[in-house]
Amino acid sequence: MPHLLPEPGPQRTIAASNFVYTVGSGLYLTAGVLYFTEAVRLPAAQVGLGLGIAGILALAVGIAAGHLADRRGARGVYAATLVVQALATAGFLLADSFWPFVAAVCAATAAKGAGLAARSPIIRHHGGERPQEFRAYLRAVTNIGISLGAVLAGWAVQAGTQNAYRLLVIGNALAFAASAVIVLRLRPVAPEPAADGPRWIALRDRPYLALTVLDGIMAIQFKVLTVAIPLWLVAATDAPPWLISGTMLLNTVLVVTCQVRASRSIDTPAAGALAYRRSGVAFLVACVLISLSAGLPAWAAAALLLAAVAVHTLGELWHSAAGFEISFALAPRHATGQYLGVFGLGAGLAEAVGPALLISLCITWGRPGWYVVGALFAVTGLAAPPTVAWARRRGYATQQTAAHQAAATT
Repeated sequence: MPHLLPEPGPQRTIAASNFVYTVGSGLYLTAGVLYFTEAVRLPAAQVGLGLGIAGILALAVGIAAGHLADRRGARGVYAATLVVQALATAGFLLADSFWPFVAAVCAATAAKGAGLAARSPIIRHHGGERPQEFRAYLRAVTNIGISLGAVLAGWAVQAGTQNAYRLLVIGNALAFAASAVIVLRLRPVAPEPAADGPRWIALRDRPYLALTVLDGIMAIQFKVLTVAIPLWLVAATDAPPWLISGTMLLNTVLVVTCQVRASRSIDTPAAGALAYRRSGVAFLVACVLISLSAGLPAWAAAALLLAAVAVHTLGELWHSAAGFEISFALAPRHATGQYLGVFGLGAGLAEAVGPALLISLCITWGRPGWYVVGALFAVTGLAAPPTVAWARRRGYATQQTAAHQAAATT
């Protein structure tokens, strides 16, 4: 990464807002569930149910928020989602039973999904000639922020007191509010002129929807690191449990140092399609290496798992860069928020079904399940190039039709 910070201006402001936001996210991701189970004393099953309900709700909200950002201006809509997220997170302090918990977590999760879609036009507007590369830089910043938040959250987990968990929630809410204040320093992003035709064009774009599904399947790979590997390491290998933190640290360092560089060569939809294919192969190799770690001596299992994480992270870099490129390049400028809201559905579905799928295949079934998951990633990667070609043909045909219509009216 040639520059730790962008030049002073909108990109630095966006990066600062993202950093503050992700420090708060790191607090929640590390100890949010523990707050509800340990401090609020809700049963784990109820917490899981509430989070599932919230995740489903967030899927629908993202598209609507993206469309609103396209039509009303992205800065105001994005700042509003951050404020709602801050207030909903503060509402966790009042959630002393199941239904108040569901209401608060639904509001917070829906605002998060809405914010991701509403932010997309801002990134496209201020991202320069290559907003995809700036998006890759923001992902590196995200990993740094989440890691710092996770370290801070470790204090609350170690203390284990109700007051410690409450301070964690307060810190999370303040981070979201501060992020909103920083965003408001940006100049408003004027909406792009609306095009003639149906309002919800992203939902009618079948090639883009197909790519959303493919990216969603690929996005299950994020849960390999956070769900499947920790469970596999403890249950099926003799590797030391502290290696769980080691695998996460290795992944974070590689993403922070290599994500921008990996994205630079993926600068067209065709290059993105090939990156999807390469990532599928990398995930397959990583799954095979993970499966082979069972039954080995502790040092050998640890070495194999670290090698698998390195290969998996290489696939993650390609997958993320491909998603950045394709989601932006194939989205019409006037409907960026709506299209990116639709593209986010894939990751949302992966978030909802990924843990259960990986646990049932890789942990319950064991070694054969890893082969099935790896094959799923590889086949999905192979399907990406023809799907991208389909999307590009459709985009060209749509442009030609629009040109003919414009000529006919003159």
